Amino acid sequence: MARQSPFGHELGEVGASRAHILLVEDDAATAFMLTDVLESSAYEVTTAGTGAAARTHVEAHKPDLIILDLVLPDEDGLVLCSVLKNIAGAPILICSGTQRRRDAFLSLKLGADDFIAKPFDVYDLLARVEVLLRRAAHHVAEPGTQRGPIRIGDLQIDHGLHQVTLGSTVLQLTPTEYRLLTVLAARPDQVVPRDSLAKLVWGDPDTGTSRTIDVHIGRLRVKLSQAGRTAPQIISVRGFGYKIVSANDSSSGVDPRAHYPVAEQLLS
Repeated sequence: MARQSPFGHELGEVGASRAHILLVEDDAATAFMLTDVLESSAYEVTTAGTGAAARTHVEAHKPDLIILDLVLPDEDGLVLCSVLKNIAGAPILICSGTQRRRDAFLSLKLGADDFIAKPFDVYDLLARVEVLLRRAAHHVAEPGTQRGPIRIGDLQIDHGLHQVTLGSTVLQLTPTEYRLLTVLAARPDQVVPRDSLAKLVWGDPDTGTSRTIDVHIGRLRVKLSQAGRTAPQIISVRGFGYKIVSANDSSSGVDPRAHYPVAEQLLS
C-alpha cells in the first residue's frame, strides 16, 4: 500500500512498482534532505552529484522522474536538461537556486516540465512531483501513446525522438505543446473535451476550466500555421473542446491565426 500524501493522494507508485526518481544535486546536504523527504513519501531515489553521473545512470536505467539542479560542477544544467530529456523522455523538474533570471524560461524551452526555485517549501515540491508523475502515468496509459509515429497528412510525431516534423521541417515545440499535439493527433477528427485535455496533458482536470488550455492551444495553432499550408488545423468546438483535422479537410475552413491573434503576438 502506497503512503498518503498531505494532499489526500497515494504517493510513490507507478503501475505496480515504486516510482523511481533521479535526483541530480551536487550539494550533499541538499541531496540528503531531498532524498529523505522523497523516500518518506515512498519514492525510490537515486542521487547523482555530477552531470556525468546523471548521464550514466539515465543511459543504464529509466527513471520515472528527474529532479535537476542547474548548477553542477562539471556541466551546464541547461544543456544537461536537454540531453537527459532526449535520452530518458521522463518528466524533468528543475529545482535550482540559480540567480540567472532567464533560467526558468530557458529550462522549460529545453525540455523541463516544471521549475521550482530554491529555497522552496517541501510540500510544494511534493505536489509538483506528484502532478508530474500522475501526468506521465496518464500519458502512458492512453490508447495510441505506445504505437509508432503518428501521422496526419504531412505532419509526423515521432515519440522515440520526441520530435514533430511537417515534411522536412522540424517544429520547435515546448513539452506542453508537444503533449497537447500528441493527445489531439492520436484522435484525428474526434472532439477531445477540455477536461480530458487537462487531465492528459497537465494531470489536473481543473486546468480545463482555466485559460491555460486556450493560451497553449493558441500558441500551438500559430506554430502549425507558420510551418506551412499542409499543417493540420486545431478546431474549437464551442462548449465541448478541440479536435485536429488534416489540412485537406475542406470542412474546417478555419484560419487558426484568426482565432488567437494574441498568441501570435506572444510568439513574435
